[in-house]
Amino acid sequence: MQKVKQFLQRKNIVFSARRYGIDALGAMAQGLFVSLLIGTIINTLGTQLHVPFLVTVGDYAKQASGAAMAVAIGYALQAPPLVMFSMVAVGMAANGLGGAGGPLAVLFIAIIATECGKAVSKETKIDLIVTPFVTVTIGVLLSMLIAPWLGTAASKCGALIMWATDLKPFLMGIIVSVVVGCILTLPISSAAICAALSLQGLAGGAAVAGCCAQMVGFAVMSFKENGVGGLLSQGIGTSMLQVPNIIKNPRIWIPPTLASAITGPVATCLFKLKMNGEAISSGMGTCGFVGQIGVYTGWLKDIADGSKAAITAMDWIGLGLISIVLPAVLTVLIAIPLRKMGWIKENDLKLED
Repeated sequence: MQKVKQFLQRKNIVFSARRYGIDALGAMAQGLFVSLLIGTIINTLGTQLHVPFLVTVGDYAKQASGAAMAVAIGYALQAPPLVMFSMVAVGMAANGLGGAGGPLAVLFIAIIATECGKAVSKETKIDLIVTPFVTVTIGVLLSMLIAPWLGTAASKCGALIMWATDLKPFLMGIIVSVVVGCILTLPISSAAICAALSLQGLAGGAAVAGCCAQMVGFAVMSFKENGVGGLLSQGIGTSMLQVPNIIKNPRIWIPPTLASAITGPVATCLFKLKMNGEAISSGMGTCGFVGQIGVYTGWLKDIADGSKAAITAMDWIGLGLISIVLPAVLTVLIAIPLRKMGWIKENDLKLED
């Protein structure tokens, strides 16, 4: 046993909740942002501005999401170069085979493949062959065995959403808003699930509300700790950056989640907010304002087919309140008593540098 401990120490393989649940997960969130999320933002801009070049740039960025997440995880686990470079193939396999659960598959599989690669790294005279061979083979094999199962689990979350759309708008608004919002923050692709389910209409509007509540809520609630940079990276980037902090203190998730439970039915019952644009926009929230652009393009589509007369002032007011104002105000108000109770302490929302 002592020899095993010495070997693991020499290889810098540390089995800890912090390394896997905070360091690796936090890095993966950044990898997701610089690929899928920024790609979707660029793609949407290109589509709306009629600039084909930007659409192409966005497409390439989105295609690199699996590789970007896996390499980021390898970096966080302090993998040697050959192992980290091998993560490109592992990430592409895990994300591709994982479907809607791609990011979740990448997280688990990249961690295992990285540690296995570290274990054999520089142990032979043909390290250039052995290390990438072991890393890629284990990663792709696990992707074939585990990723589809994780994708199925993620799709079941989508099935819950579709079930909720059959309910009355009030209850449906709560369920869809909370579920999709939480999925957005977790290492699961809310955009992929919404796209796979063609989540549009009132359900799509509720999904937008939930995603905005998480992103804007965390951004505003953590402004003291993270400043303008944190406000922008979460508010128009991704609330997934807070997952490492959620693992350390799950109570910080209460304010934005309760806010989403309020904004969801407000969107469906009061403002009748619908997502009749691209379904993927339902799961994007304020990420590059793709969710809001999706709602707007839906309005234009409805006007073109005659189902909507014009875009009204109430439409804009509702979109602004649901997307930004209510999430910001509600999350801060809900967080106040939690801070007084000591459930949320100073720097609990501090993002890793």
